[in-house]
Amino acid sequence: MDIYTYLVILIGLSATFSFINQRWIKLPFVIGLFLLSSIVSIAILSLRFWMELPFDRLHDLIENAHIEKIIIDVLLGFLLFAGALHTDWSKLKLQIRSISVFALPGVIFSTLIIAALFYGAACLLGLEVTFIYCLLFGALISPTDPIAVLGILTKAGVPQKTETTIVGESLFNDGVGVVLFVALLELVRSGNTTFDFSSFGLLFLQEAVGGITVGLVFGYLLHILLRAIDHYETEVLLTLAFVMGGYSLFNYVHISGALAMVVMGLMVGNFKQDIAMSNTTQEYVHKFWELVDVVLNAILFILIAFVILLVEFKKEYIILGGLAILIVLLSRFIIVYFPQMLMGRFLDIDRKAAKIIWWGGLRGGLSLALVLSLPASETKDLLLVVTYLVVVFSILIQGLTIGKVAKGAANA
Repeated sequence: MDIYTYLVILIGLSATFSFINQRWIKLPFVIGLFLLSSIVSIAILSLRFWMELPFDRLHDLIENAHIEKIIIDVLLGFLLFAGALHTDWSKLKLQIRSISVFALPGVIFSTLIIAALFYGAACLLGLEVTFIYCLLFGALISPTDPIAVLGILTKAGVPQKTETTIVGESLFNDGVGVVLFVALLELVRSGNTTFDFSSFGLLFLQEAVGGITVGLVFGYLLHILLRAIDHYETEVLLTLAFVMGGYSLFNYVHISGALAMVVMGLMVGNFKQDIAMSNTTQEYVHKFWELVDVVLNAILFILIAFVILLVEFKKEYIILGGLAILIVLLSRFIIVYFPQMLMGRFLDIDRKAAKIIWWGGLRGGLSLALVLSLPASETKDLLLVVTYLVVVFSILIQGLTIGKVAKGAANA
């Protein structure tokens, strides 16, 4: 099938599932779409046990669609820019200390904790997984996914200050997680099976520092161009061109496009916005990117649900996936509660907020996209099953219960 046919199918399914959810099920948007898509995927899988279906062809079609490339190379840049554009910097900077702690050292320590525990769990089950692949798993599963978080928290009744912390953290730790993963993956592709700290450090600095720097530069350049004219159609096109061109360029030269889009989005949405854009332009720019955000979120959660058709569920993989869910929750608990106990006043986080932040650390499509980008191997198959199970638990269990957790924390 060609690209247009794939797009027709995705948009058609997104519209259908969205209508069913809004008309009858009434779950939060992304959860409803993911649940319905997963049901369809499971139904297709079950049909092959009692009907003659061209399942191998369907498997090949989904595999050849390269879902990971669609998410990482296309959707991620749009979604991060849109999320950052709608984020109020005046609220974000009030929680900048907690966001900084969770987004940088939090992701790094979480990666190490998860890697160590996951390695031990794999050995316990007699599964051979080299430690660098455990680090890759830690890097891809540690960041809380803004794509999942932004769509759920707004309807979960989470206090504004806590919501700002979770959203701000997810925007930045997403970029940090991608940088960690890319740096580790480059080591694997270069033939290294052991961790080389010097090579990793250089790659990390190139991706992270470069991403923030070009985000600031391109964000300011876009601000100048927007300020020079007053024509909302052109200004919307300028934002679209900068996101598409900038994200592709930055990733091509091995600079973090994810971090660049977050910084650029924050600048466009907050830096002297009244000077750069008229009220009319602001309304059109924000509405345009809000619509882009909704449509692409719909496509994203259809895509990640269909990953189940690529997964080979072996018993030992499923057991390891269950252990991984506990490991990820434990790691999140440590990186949230440990700083809160040591410097709760400095971070402006109490135990009630910490409980919500811990449970609200959702994982989503980005984690699956990253694991799909790994080189083909038995280890990739294992990590795909494990990652899928963690994401399903995160979206369906944590996503549906975060509101109750928030209410429980408020009444405690």
